[in-house]
This record gives sequence, C-alpha cells and structure tokens, in this order.
Amino acid sequence: MNNKLNGLLALAILMIMSSCSSIKYYSDVDDTIDFNSYQTYEYYGWAEESNKLLNQLEQRRIETSFGDELRKRNLELVEENGDIVITLYIVTEQKTRTTATTTHTGGMYSGYGYGYGGYGYGPAYGWGGGTSHTSYNEYDYVIGTLVISFYDAKEKRLIWESVAQGETHENPKGQEERLQKLAARMMKDYPIPVPKD
Repeated sequence: MNNKLNGLLALAILMIMSSCSSIKYYSDVDDTIDFNSYQTYEYYGWAEESNKLLNQLEQRRIETSFGDELRKRNLELVEENGDIVITLYIVTEQKTRTTATTTHTGGMYSGYGYGYGGYGYGPAYGWGGGTSHTSYNEYDYVIGTLVISFYDAKEKRLIWESVAQGETHENPKGQEERLQKLAARMMKDYPIPVPKD
C-alpha cells in the first residue's frame, strides 16, 4: 500500500477503535514514581513509522485528544523542559482470516412401523442419505495498535505506558468524538485520576 492509503487506513483505525468491543487495552506503570510531582509535559514526537502513516493534521488531532485528558489531570503542555516527555506510536497490520460454512442437503426418512398385540412386528420402511458441503472463505482485516508512552524527563526512563489494540472497521463519521473516547479509555488507568466534579 502507498503512504496515502496507509494514512487513511491508520486514521480509520483511530476513528473506530474506541467504540469497538473487541479492542484490548493494556497499561503498565512504575510504582516507585510519585506522579503528583509532575506539573508539565511535552511531546517528543511520533515514531518514524507513525510519521509515514499519519500527516501532521492527523497527528495534531490525536495529540489534542490526549491533551484534553492530561489537562483534566492538571498537567500543562509546554514546548520544552517538561517534567514528562510523551511519545506516540501507531502501527497497522493486515491479516487474513479463514471461515468455514457447512451446508446439508437431503435427509433421512424414518419410515413407519406398527405392531400387533404389543409384539412389535410388521413392516417398517426408511431411507438415509443427504450430502454436506463445506465452503471456505477468506477475508482481510486490519489490526491497529496505538501506544502512548510517558518518560521522566530528568531520569530519561519510562514511567507509564498505555496500549490499545484490536480489529478495526472503517467508519468515517464522528472522528473527533471517537478520538476523544479512545484517549479517555487509554488514560483511564493513569495513576492520577480525573478529579470528580
């Protein structure tokens, strides 16, 4: 696939991931860190592979969605010298799945029988038969993975990470809302929760 098609595919993934029940979420944290000590963050940028999939406008939309979640946690975005450095990464993988469908034709006639005086003799007719046929179908699908990683700027070490991964189906409507839901779900396990109203 060319870069333009890759970009559309990656954006489609992000548009639907938050609403797909098959999406799996993972997160990991450094338990030795006091996350309350962080006040600011900056974006380091996107991994090289992600830059090939998303243009700058698409990247900015995703950063804005995560930015909304970080602002709710009283973290301020700065251009440089942030307490936290955030990196983003997206990758797509096309796979093929095979399904099998079996159909049956024909059947079995059990016939009839009767007996005299409870002794159970007499005619009984029946026939068996029928055929079955199994057809196999292949279809392509896409697995999308989005990763957001938090690094302590001074220590230069990973302190928290969240991953969303799952099969996707393109849906061009509601892009911004879906991205917001995706970011909210991925940030759900961040050590500092969103303050309750």
